[in-house]
Amino acid sequence: MDVSQLGYKDTSELPPLEEPIGQERAVEALEFGLRMESPGFNVYVSGPIGSGKWTMAKDMVKRLAKSAPPAPDLCYVNNFQDPSRPRCLQFPAAQGRAFTEAMTNLIEGLRRDLPKIFEGTTYLEARARIHEEIEAKKKALFRDLTELTQDRGFGFEETPVGFSLVPIRDGQPLSEEALAHLSDEERRAIAEKRKTLDSEIREFHVRVHALDHEAEQRVRDMDREVVKNALIGRFETLRRCYEGHAAVLDYLERVHEDILGTFKDFLRQETPTLPIPIPGLGGSRPPDLTRYSVNLIVEHEAGGGAPVVDESHPTYANLVGKIERKAHLGVVFTDFAEIKAGAILQASGGYLILSAMDLLRQPFAWDALKRVIKTHEVKIEDPGEFFGFSTTGLRPQPVPVNVKVVMVGPPMLYHLLQAYEEDFQKIFKVKADFDIDVPRDEAQDRLYGRLVAKLCRDEGLPHFSAEAVAELIQEGARLAERYDRLTLRLSLLSDVVREAAFWAGREGRATVSRGDIETAVAKKRHRADLPEQWVQDDIEEGTLMVDLEGAVVGQVNGLSVHLLGDYAFGRPCRITARTSVGTKGVLDIQREAELAGHVHSKGVLTLAGYLAGKFAGAHPFALTATLTFEQTYSEVEGDSAAVAESAAVLSSLAEAPVRQSLAVTGSVNQLGEVQPIGGVNEKIEGFFASCARHGLTGDQGVIIPARNAKHLVLRRDVVKAVEAGRFSVYAVHTVEEALELLTGLPAGSRGPDGLYPPDTLFGKVAQRLAEMAEIVMAWGEKQEN
Repeated sequence: MDVSQLGYKDTSELPPLEEPIGQERAVEALEFGLRMESPGFNVYVSGPIGSGKWTMAKDMVKRLAKSAPPAPDLCYVNNFQDPSRPRCLQFPAAQGRAFTEAMTNLIEGLRRDLPKIFEGTTYLEARARIHEEIEAKKKALFRDLTELTQDRGFGFEETPVGFSLVPIRDGQPLSEEALAHLSDEERRAIAEKRKTLDSEIREFHVRVHALDHEAEQRVRDMDREVVKNALIGRFETLRRCYEGHAAVLDYLERVHEDILGTFKDFLRQETPTLPIPIPGLGGSRPPDLTRYSVNLIVEHEAGGGAPVVDESHPTYANLVGKIERKAHLGVVFTDFAEIKAGAILQASGGYLILSAMDLLRQPFAWDALKRVIKTHEVKIEDPGEFFGFSTTGLRPQPVPVNVKVVMVGPPMLYHLLQAYEEDFQKIFKVKADFDIDVPRDEAQDRLYGRLVAKLCRDEGLPHFSAEAVAELIQEGARLAERYDRLTLRLSLLSDVVREAAFWAGREGRATVSRGDIETAVAKKRHRADLPEQWVQDDIEEGTLMVDLEGAVVGQVNGLSVHLLGDYAFGRPCRITARTSVGTKGVLDIQREAELAGHVHSKGVLTLAGYLAGKFAGAHPFALTATLTFEQTYSEVEGDSAAVAESAAVLSSLAEAPVRQSLAVTGSVNQLGEVQPIGGVNEKIEGFFASCARHGLTGDQGVIIPARNAKHLVLRRDVVKAVEAGRFSVYAVHTVEEALELLTGLPAGSRGPDGLYPPDTLFGKVAQRLAEMAEIVMAWGEKQEN
């Protein structure tokens, strides 16, 4: 290309690329899907590897998220009515942290102040006055009871189990011996009085117990009032902060009531405590105040826009969330503070970006995502719940969500999901399809330059000269496999930019040159082309038999492509044909040996149809022809050898030698038209490499379909050899054109009499087929006789 058309000396003069290159369809679909708020309009971003679909989708999502309102903060708190079902509270962005700190300060303040209040002089004196009053009442009751017993001739005697009544006479208690000397009537009178006093004593105990209960109740009431007074200011401040937030106010009320009932947990413990009570060792569990804590599971910045979450490992737990467990002294336990949010909750109110392949590899992850999209809520539970196992004892309150899912994956996976996942069409209604190339023009050439400028600025690379950009554009055309188009697999092109910058740095150049681009491409190829070198070595040594000069009957150099991951190379392959009298038609040895793919078998059958159409006429088509790829021991697939196979069969019939200095590739239809094939550059370069090792003579070349001419983006060494006349590339439209190049004979056309001229290739073939037909008919007549 003319470097002056680029209009700059190096990429430092260009503004960096901001807009995507040639993906208008995908950009339009993404814009629609991301802005569409109706349910189910999630986006599947489809495209080949290296097309930049992930980066572009993420950039567009971030741009839209900046102008969107921020999502709410999410907190899980204790459910005081049912601790196994924690409650979820929502707060405006950045206010969840404030509420968490407010609750922490509240509890810490109570832990500090309540002990001081209950250990203070005022409280202790008030409590002492209550006990003094009750004790005074007890003493009065006891005094009245004592006077009553004395009036009736009894007194109290202390025993190991308490007090008992003892008869008194003359101020002295009667002994058992004295009682025994009393008359029966006196003993009966004492017994009657004792019985009466027993009922009075029982009544005394009832009143004493009532006084004890009164003391306890008065202390409790006083304690409650003390705690209320300590709480009233703190809670009133919190209520005013969250006025209008019904769920938070309800939670604060539950906290208030729980503290009133369990305030002793805030006081200093008088008995030793153990983390977990152990029978036989005494002690008790320390007071657990974590029930008042706030588990802030999702937090956002106030002015940060909508959240964008790129989940690189979408397991079930990473998507939905999980309930963690703690272990102590061999005991495993959990509570609401161990609830952790997943990517869906983190992205609620914004956007979630996922890899389709990574998602579908994880158990339960796809089903969980579907459920969230369909129900608009997240229910955090262990995967064991799917099997009916209760593993946590917690059932957190489901959280309503509104999230836009962007799933990135290959086109094939999209079609499989469309075909076999009935819900897919309902929840992913937008497809953003990324193209692989774009028509080449001056505008696209300039965008390539701006892409390089952006990479240089973003990654600190040396800038590229205009000549280097021109060479990079040429590489973009090669990756697109068309000289009039440029690849959109920009990640592959970016790697070339980075490697060229590396080699320029190694040479100490401040600007990347054309030679650095050529070095980067050559080095990358060299790192991957070891298998190709093995094949070329075998061809050069004669282990793989390929003739590159002379002419042979029934033998043609075909071309095949080997694809090894991200590297493809071509190689010549000998195709031979043998023809004989018979009626079996064209036999494909590969097919008979079950070493042929379906497309290859179709190509051979199409070839048979072409031959029959050309030569079957007044006589039977009496032919048995065998075709094979020599020294090929794996499956042969594709129909790109159909032209070569046609030439081999016709050469064998006409006994016309085929030039071995030429290789041929191309598919053919039943009308003899040569159809385009894939990998044309690799095939030409593979045969060129074999010829270059053997020695270029100027007679060597490759025959390709004319319809593949637009796909030619050959390496510079091949182009130079063609320009110098040392190698040739021939483009043909029909089988006849290829045959004339290969055999040096005119193909021939039917005359008015319907026959081919005898000195043409087709004339010789027709003559031989007629002879075969006569032999077959003669043999048939002999069999009948």
